Formats: sequence, C-alpha cells, structure tokens
Amino acid sequence: MDFALSEEQELFRTAIRKYMNDLDRTEFARSVISGKLDVVANATSGLAEMGVTAIPVSEEVDGLGLGALDLVPVFEEIGRVLLPGLQLETLALAVPLLESFGTPAQKAARLPKVASGESSVSIAWYERDGSLFPNSFSCIAAKTESGYTLTGTKTLVPVIGDPDTFITGAQTAEGKSLFLVKASDVASFRMLSVLDETQQLAEITLNQAPGELLGEPGHAVEMLKEGLLHFNAALCSSMVGGMDELVKMTAEYAKIRVQFNQPIGRFQAIKHGIVNMKLDLETARSLSHYAAWAVETNAADKAAAVHSARSFISKAFIKAAADSIQIHGGIGFTEELDVQLYLKRARYYENYFGSVRDSRRATAQSLEWHSTPAKRDAVPVS
Repeated sequence: MDFALSEEQELFRTAIRKYMNDLDRTEFARSVISGKLDVVANATSGLAEMGVTAIPVSEEVDGLGLGALDLVPVFEEIGRVLLPGLQLETLALAVPLLESFGTPAQKAARLPKVASGESSVSIAWYERDGSLFPNSFSCIAAKTESGYTLTGTKTLVPVIGDPDTFITGAQTAEGKSLFLVKASDVASFRMLSVLDETQQLAEITLNQAPGELLGEPGHAVEMLKEGLLHFNAALCSSMVGGMDELVKMTAEYAKIRVQFNQPIGRFQAIKHGIVNMKLDLETARSLSHYAAWAVETNAADKAAAVHSARSFISKAFIKAAADSIQIHGGIGFTEELDVQLYLKRARYYENYFGSVRDSRRATAQSLEWHSTPAKRDAVPVS
C-alpha cells in the first residue's frame, strides 16, 4: 500500500515552503521571542490567502472539505520553521470537534470565519493538579434559562495569536461536557512561563462566563479522545517537519565545520550520528503519514496508528534535537543557532495534550494488550 502524498499535495508543499522561505524561515519564531507578536496575525493571514485555513472545513460552510492527509504537508512545513500560532489547535482539534459534534448553527457561525482566517480557536482543558482526563472538574457549568454559565480556572491554555474562542470542559449534572466560550467573556488572564519561548500559555479564570454547549452533555471525554486523534496526527506531521530540518542543518554543518584539517562529517562517529537521525526521520515520516491516512479513512486501527506514531515521534524529535546539539558542539547551545529552538519545541510537545506514556498506554489499550481494562479517566498527570 502506497502512503506517499499525491502530486497535488507535494506541489502544495512547494508553495507553502516558498511562502515560509519568504518569511525568512525561523525569523517569525525569533520575532515572537523578542515580543513582536503581530507577526502571528501576519502569518495566519498569509496562510489563509493560500487556502490553508479552509482545508479541513467542509464545503457547506465555505471550506475546501479536504482531509487529514492534505494537512500533512502544511504542518510539516509549519514545523520545519517553528511557525508560531494556533494552527494546530484550530485546524486539527477545534475544527474536527465542531464538524463532528457542533450543531448546524454553531458550524455556520464559526467555521466560515476559521476558513477565511478571521478566527482562531484554542483549547482550555487542563486544571491545576489535574490530568488530561480528570475524574472531575473544579470548573462548574450552571444551567440557566438561556444556556450555561461557567465558573472556574483553566491552566496551560495556548493563547499565542489572541484566540477569539475557547473550547473548554466543565462539570454539569450529566457529567463532563464541552463548551464554547468567547475570549471576551474570560474574567482574567495570567501569563505563564514557558520553556519554548515561541509559545504563550496562560491561566484563565471564568466567572459565570456564558458557555455554549458543544455536543451532548456528559460526553466531553469521549469527544476529546476522538478530537485528539486528529490533533495528534497533525502534531506528528509538525514534529516530522522539525526533524527534517534538524537533519538538514546538521548535515550541512558537518560539511563546513573543520577539525584536524578536515570536515567533521568525515569522522565515523559524526557519520553514524547523522545516519541514525535520518533513519529515525524516515521511520517517523512513515508513521506520521499512516496515522493521517488512518484518521482520514476512519480505519479500524486509527487509534493504534495515531498513538504509536505520537509516542515514537515525540521521543525521536527530542533525540534528533539533542544529537544535533552534540554534533554542533558548544555553539549548538547558543542563541545564534536555531538548534536550541528545535530542542525547546521538542520538549514542549513531549507532554502537549498527553505524554509519551499516555500514548503508549492508549496504543496498548487499542490493541487489547491489557489483560484488564484501565479505570476510566485514570490517565496520569501529563
């Protein structure tokens, strides 16, 4: 079975790569570090003009109606240059959740704006001392005559690029439920310190904020698990793009760095290190493409495909970044080179909406390797 991207998808990759090169590659990420946050809106606008933001949105609401495989070249190129923004959260998590569980009115009100690049959506899920799937939420949704009001605190919320809507979870009488909350209704934001300085995380406080129920009440965990299959497939593509760039820059450096009157790329230890990075990259790319195919086709093994890809690629990305710094030597740690940016991004993604341990457990459960089923919502803190 051939899982290679089609000619059209590769041509689209070429166009996106040219756009990223025009943005001066990692310069946008460095601009965010220096506090120039307006570049995020500029990048999102440019991607929207190319039709990227319309890819996963159905045609009925002004999108292109394409699938997860069409997002593969997009996220690989975004990951290659560490482009800051909420592309992953919006296109690979919020859109699938809205498409699968939103009402026609919710889709009509929000998805056309996402497709045009006018709107970005973030996920406010984690709470203090909680896990990815906690037994209960301290955030409470109280039912009113007009809907629901949410009160509580959410942490580790991605806010780079100023999202206008949050998808969040809260406890209702029926159980954990998903809600749509406008950013303008959030009572307060407290910015958090982040290892990856190209990202922004916040702790948000909701004080009787109006919330719009998404899907059936009491089914938040099942809905999020389904949405995370799309998200993790896209996240894998982004990490593959980062690994690809690491292999490229490391190989180039090994050609120009001279030691003992010859390029260090001639030394066997350096050769083996770069070859091992390349082998991990090709394995990661194969797993990533298959995960995206499984999600798009709703294959029976999609859960195993996605979670096994996430667990392998998360560790491989970290290893590739660490090995690249070793080959670059002392200069690899400095801010002048981009290698340290990739290591920070790899560490940031290691526990992003689930850890490697979570993914391995989910893979084992989907393959029925556990003799006894795990307790519901017993996923450890990520």
